[in-house]
Amino acid sequence: MGMPDAEGQGPPDGLPGLPPEWGRVVVPDDASALADEARQVRRELRRRRRRAGWRRHLGLTPRPDGGPPLGLPLLALLISVLITLTGLAAVTWPRSPRSNGSPTVVPYPTATLAVVGPLPALDLVDARDSPVSLRSLLPAMIVLVDACACRERVIEAAAAAPTGVTVVIVTESRRAENATVPGVRALADPAGGLRSYLHLAPHAGSAPALLVNRAGTLVRVVPELGPVEVYRDDLVHLAA
Repeated sequence: MGMPDAEGQGPPDGLPGLPPEWGRVVVPDDASALADEARQVRRELRRRRRRAGWRRHLGLTPRPDGGPPLGLPLLALLISVLITLTGLAAVTWPRSPRSNGSPTVVPYPTATLAVVGPLPALDLVDARDSPVSLRSLLPAMIVLVDACACRERVIEAAAAAPTGVTVVIVTESRRAENATVPGVRALADPAGGLRSYLHLAPHAGSAPALLVNRAGTLVRVVPELGPVEVYRDDLVHLAA
């Protein structure tokens, strides 16, 4: 016998009793009225089937014998194999041969730096505190000697400079050790404007040289004044 519904009415003839917590159950005369509910039920069933399929493929479902799922151990094993193969490939990958098996040594740059551009219109001062325009001395080889006097190198540069090319030494103080070198013009840059413009920080024991042509263009920067042979051709071109 069926049980009465929430309003005290029994179920239709031939139907079993329904739980009272379901409330009143209304059976429509037209089944199309339940189309929306049927679509939701089918959608939920498809979603559950897809989820169960993925779990089976990944081995996330419990094994029939009650053991742990196989997906996670297999995934960890695959990652370990990939890491091992990557390490072996890095070790055995062919490298370009080196000449005579000796390591490649990159020397300190003594040739050229990138061309900076036009020389700034700076006024420096001489020993009598008189302003001197750098552009009035062009073409010129300007040597920054505030971090290294490098007197012998300066003497070599002055001797190699062709007629018409001025060799200028610049320091931050008004006293320069090379002030007595013949053919060398000694100037001071107390504000450090030239180094600041060129972004050349002082490097102990080195004296960078700037080669500036007649038009005021900085054509070469020698980061460390070395043998004359390194920049002799550029000096000749400045005089042209």
